[in-house]
Order: sequence, then C-alpha cells, then structure tokens
Amino acid sequence: MVKRIAVLDVDKCTGCQSCVFACTRRYGEAGVGKSAIFVRSLGGVERGFIVIVCRACKDPPCAKVCPTGALKPRRGGGVILNSEKCIGCGMCVEACPLGAIFWDEENNKPVVCTHCGYCVNYCPHEVLGLEEVSTG
Repeated sequence: MVKRIAVLDVDKCTGCQSCVFACTRRYGEAGVGKSAIFVRSLGGVERGFIVIVCRACKDPPCAKVCPTGALKPRRGGGVILNSEKCIGCGMCVEACPLGAIFWDEENNKPVVCTHCGYCVNYCPHEVLGLEEVSTG
C-alpha cells in the first residue's frame, strides 16, 4: 500500500518544529538544513502556523521541468530524486506551486519529501499523518 504525508489539522500546530528536526535526523544529520518539511509562523502564535511539505501531486510539475530526469513521478504521487542525475539547476524548486522543495546548500541538490512518515512519529499534536493513496 502506498502512503503519503498528510497535514491532518494545521490548527493544532504549535510550531514546535519536531517534525523538521526529525526529518533531518532520518539521515543522521543535525539541524534543519536537510529537512523536507518546514513549519512557518503566520504571524505569531495568535495567527498560527503553516506546514510546508510535498502534497504528492499526481502530475508533479517539478518532475516535468527537470532537464535530466533526476525527478521521477512516484507511485501514489510526488517524486523520487535520483541525485546522481541532478545537475543542481534548481528548476524543480521554482516549479513547485507549494514551495515544498527545499535546497541542500552543501550538496547543491533539492531536498524532496520521500513520504517515509518519519516526521509523523515526532509530531506531538497529531498535525501530521500518513494516509493511504489510491494508485489506480
């Protein structure tokens, strides 16, 4: 069964950034530089937060603009990155309508959500979840 990250209830988000740090830790890194999910304030605690993460487009514009085919559509939506094919042009970042492709400055490559669900396990307020996706 194919799954994807879902933002279940953004109103519950407190901006704790646990999901962001968890995403980076999945590769043994520290900080937020390699995270594929970010939380931004909408103007303080009173206004709430927004969770920026790949929403698994069925026909991803980021893959369409990739000149080397480094981004391939993923079964169930979203993309899979072949970093060896990536030339670091950044066109995928510009093409994402949600701003959900981030940049790894150290490697000069995009950081794309793999929908692994690691971040979901660290969200203390059940803002995030994994949902099954129809692939038919």
